Amino acid sequence: AAEQREQPAAEQRKLHAAEQPKLHAAERKRSSRAPVNPARPFVIAEASETAPCIVAVNPAAADAGLAPGMRLADARARLGSLQVRQDDPMADTAALERLAHWATRYTPSVALFKAESGTDGLFLDITGAAHLLGGEENLLADLAERLDAANLPARIAVAETPGAAWALAHFARTNRAILPAGTEANALAPLPIEALRLDPATAVTLRRLGLKRVGMLLGQHRAPFAARFEKELLLRLDRALGRAPEPLAFLTPPPAYTQIRTLLEPIDSEEAIVAVATRLMDDLVPRLETDGKGARALRLTLYRVDGAAHEIPFGLALPTRSPEHVARLLRLRLERHARSLEAGFGFETLRLSVTVVEAMAPRQRTLARSDETERTRRCTRLHDALRQRLGPQSVRHLAPVESHLPERSQISCMTPDDASSWPAFETAQPRPPLLLAHPEPANVVALVPDGPPLRIRWRGTLSTIARTQGPERIAAEWWRDGADAPTRDYYLVEDGTGRRLWLYREGIPGRETTDARWFVHGLFP
Repeated sequence: AAEQREQPAAEQRKLHAAEQPKLHAAERKRSSRAPVNPARPFVIAEASETAPCIVAVNPAAADAGLAPGMRLADARARLGSLQVRQDDPMADTAALERLAHWATRYTPSVALFKAESGTDGLFLDITGAAHLLGGEENLLADLAERLDAANLPARIAVAETPGAAWALAHFARTNRAILPAGTEANALAPLPIEALRLDPATAVTLRRLGLKRVGMLLGQHRAPFAARFEKELLLRLDRALGRAPEPLAFLTPPPAYTQIRTLLEPIDSEEAIVAVATRLMDDLVPRLETDGKGARALRLTLYRVDGAAHEIPFGLALPTRSPEHVARLLRLRLERHARSLEAGFGFETLRLSVTVVEAMAPRQRTLARSDETERTRRCTRLHDALRQRLGPQSVRHLAPVESHLPERSQISCMTPDDASSWPAFETAQPRPPLLLAHPEPANVVALVPDGPPLRIRWRGTLSTIARTQGPERIAAEWWRDGADAPTRDYYLVEDGTGRRLWLYREGIPGRETTDARWFVHGLFP
């Protein structure tokens, strides 16, 4: 305390000044916890320590003369009391993606605005989906009503092209607009040049040239614009008018078939979800039969009352059109995700989409099935049930490969092959049901030069061979890499404890090697 009293006044002022930023930081932290009052001016500013700028303003701030791009210090000097929050682009993107998943209740084709579009909205391709809600006007009204109920003010427009819809949503006089097909030029003509989603520098240059409206570009010769500006200008104009296509990066690939149902009362039980999904699959079966297709992968989307959307994807081993089989797999899937699936106040809308299809040949239904058909059907159902219980990565199936080398004769795959694809012939020597991933070296005592094994030490255990069957000679495949590999002589042996091993001697003694090596390659039960 005595030392602090002896400090010069200048040093005390220095310490006091150093404490000021900490006090301001504490004030900002306390203000960030306080709820925002929408009736007062509120802005979102950049997360910058030096001269941050305003990113967005609420209506009260806009009425007070604040606008995006203004420096935060100037805004504070103008109003004094101002509610401020820092910009969080990652949180904004995550929230927009959640809103996009919710919007798939209207159409499965939903895309986020790109950077040049402002990243403040969504594109919904409602082609072929508007009739489910009674037309475009009813769809627009339902969408606006739900957004208003969630306190999400939005401007919505329907047009033939994404560019025209974006322009009307941002610059039209009304919050809702439906543009008839073929009237894009007349509707865009009175809008400002920024409605074409141009680069800010390009828009400024056009305004300096006196081209302030989109209509001033219509009917002009294209050559001067192509020479003066980047191709972005003419491309944006052509896309807005429908002269050039505009691809959209949808949140999920559009499904091959989809069916949606909105319920009068929300549901929250597993039995009710499976029952509705079964009816949706029943509605899809006639369309699949007409096209000769079967479902290989499906996705059930559950839309909660509060706006959250849950997706439940599941795949099948073989294509199917059976609603009962789909319901059985979905029930297993729901049991596996019971903890992570929160129903909340219930699910009001369900959508079943077939994301992957395969050709499915007609099958006989009236006569009795053959034993082979019944066995294939039962194996397929078991494979699907195991995948839903254990996960798709936990179940593997063996597929044949044309090779006489044991490690090359089969591969592990995700989907089962038809049994007819396996070779019809049988080898003279048996094959072990368990093949090791890599042949393991073993110390073997055998008669020289090519006698059968008499004693073996493998994995630290020494045992005497009681019975031997073989050898079966397998040479390397001359048409593949590694054709110069040594020849193998395979033996099926049984030791004194009853353990049966499949081992081989690498190299023919006296011709390919002088010191043959032994390996264990498989196990018999």
